[in-house]
Amino acid sequence: MEINIIDEIEENIFIIYGENPSSHSYLIKGLYKNVLIDTGTKNNFSRIVQSAAKIGLKASDIHLVICTHEHYDHIGGISFFYETALLAADRFAATKIELQDEYVIHAAVHGQEAIKTRINLWLENRVLMDFGNYKLKVLHTPGHTSGCICLYEPFKNFIFTGDTVFDGGIISKISDSGSYGDYINSLERLNTYKIKRIFPGHGKICENPGKTINESIKNAKKKLSDYAKSLEKMTVSH
Repeated sequence: MEINIIDEIEENIFIIYGENPSSHSYLIKGLYKNVLIDTGTKNNFSRIVQSAAKIGLKASDIHLVICTHEHYDHIGGISFFYETALLAADRFAATKIELQDEYVIHAAVHGQEAIKTRINLWLENRVLMDFGNYKLKVLHTPGHTSGCICLYEPFKNFIFTGDTVFDGGIISKISDSGSYGDYINSLERLNTYKIKRIFPGHGKICENPGKTINESIKNAKKKLSDYAKSLEKMTVSH
C-alpha cells in the first residue's frame, strides 16, 4: 500500500510529511513564486521531489526556501536548492548555517553530513513577503534556538511554527543557543496574534491554537521553575 506523504492543508498549500527524524516541509504554490518552508533532512529530499511531482512541479520550480531555524532536521536538504532557489533564514540562523556551527546544527552527531551552503536572504523580524495568493510575515521567535522564526499569514490567520509551537502544548527542547526566557517571551508574543491554525515542524496540525499556546506557556514556565528549584536543592546540599 502506498504511503501518503503529501496533503493539501489550505488551497495551494501542501504539507510534505517528514520521515523521522526529519521535520515536515510545507510547499506553497504561489501566484508569483513557489515557496518551500523547511527541507527536512538530506534524505527527505526524495519525498519533496515525489510530492512536488504530484502537484505538477519540479524541485527546480521552487523559487524560495525558508528555514524556520538552523537544526539539521529542518535544513539538511538546502544544498539541493542552492543553484535554483533563494535560501532564506533568520540572521541568527544564517550565521550558524554558513559557518557550519555544529554546536547548534547537530548534523554530525546524528550521522549526517555537514551542511555546506550559503544563505541568500538574512531575514529580520516583521519582514513581509508577498506571493500573490498568500503573504507571510516573519516573526522572530527565539527560544528553541536563537534563530527560530514563525511565518504568519496575516489575512488567512494561519502560522508555520517550526519547532516553536506543537499541537497539545508540547514544549520544545531548549537547545544550544536557546533560552527558556526567550522561549516564554516568544510564546506570549504569538498569543497576541489572531491564529486559526498552526502548522508545526513535527506532529499534527493544530486546530485549537489559543488553547495550545496557553498550554505551551504554562508548561514552559513550569519547566523553568522546576529547573530553578533543582539548582536551589543542589546549592543547599553542598
